Amino acid sequence: MTATTSPASLLLPDGFLALPTITDAVRHALAEDLGRAGDITSIATIPEETPARAVMVARQPGIIAGLPLAIEAFRQLAPEMKIEAHARDGATVAKGKSLLTIVGPARAVLAAERVALNFLGRLSGIATLTASYVKQTAGTKLRICCTRKTTPGLRALEKYAVRCGGGFNHRFGLDDAILIKDNHIAVAGSISEVLKRARAVAGHLVKVEIEVDTLDQLREVLGTGLADVVLLDNMDIPTLREAVALAAGRVVLEVSGGVTVDRIAEIAKTGVDYASSGALTHSAPNFDVALDIEV
Repeated sequence: MTATTSPASLLLPDGFLALPTITDAVRHALAEDLGRAGDITSIATIPEETPARAVMVARQPGIIAGLPLAIEAFRQLAPEMKIEAHARDGATVAKGKSLLTIVGPARAVLAAERVALNFLGRLSGIATLTASYVKQTAGTKLRICCTRKTTPGLRALEKYAVRCGGGFNHRFGLDDAILIKDNHIAVAGSISEVLKRARAVAGHLVKVEIEVDTLDQLREVLGTGLADVVLLDNMDIPTLREAVALAAGRVVLEVSGGVTVDRIAEIAKTGVDYASSGALTHSAPNFDVALDIEV
């Protein structure tokens, strides 16, 4: 597979990451790394016209995400760079798998190397961790979701990586949906009052979700008939089963708090619809990937 001039050919799933997001993220990362004077080491030691051939390799098995950003990093510094892709975002790769072959000016290859690897390592780590969660839910209806616990400035990229790993996205920001939490209830005075206020201003395409800590709170929410989704916060497995029976399909049920990879299979078996975990983005180990120069 050969990459085209647009990284869109490598996006998987299609449409989950806008091209301007890729371009801007890479531009900012390169500016941060190159600073005011550029890669002074390469400038000092490598003649300007020196060519290089490099291969990017996965050093562990997992799910790949971020190849379009890696390609963009090299192409922003040398548009004439020839890049051949050997995998697509969302693909499962083995240790030692070649991901990209890059041919072009040596200075540009070396200057873009760390930015390309940082994006690929970070996003592939998220995708790989997400896939480990998803694997534990096989045979159930549960969908794994990320949260807003993302790296500032990288939310769209990290949520894209979750999709590459087989997960789903929760809201992207505070303007996506109404999510009423315990502090909102405390300020408004009661569950019924806060839901009335929310429903009064919610557009027909805006969902209303509310967080509860107990089954009594869930009963109160169900009694209002005003919520679309109920977030079951930090409940144990027996309580989650009771909540599912109590709701009886009247609302969508989401679980949060204590959603770990070791516990997700048990959560899935309770019959809830979604489970959200901040760990997918804030605690994913970096995926080990390297770039080897073949001059």
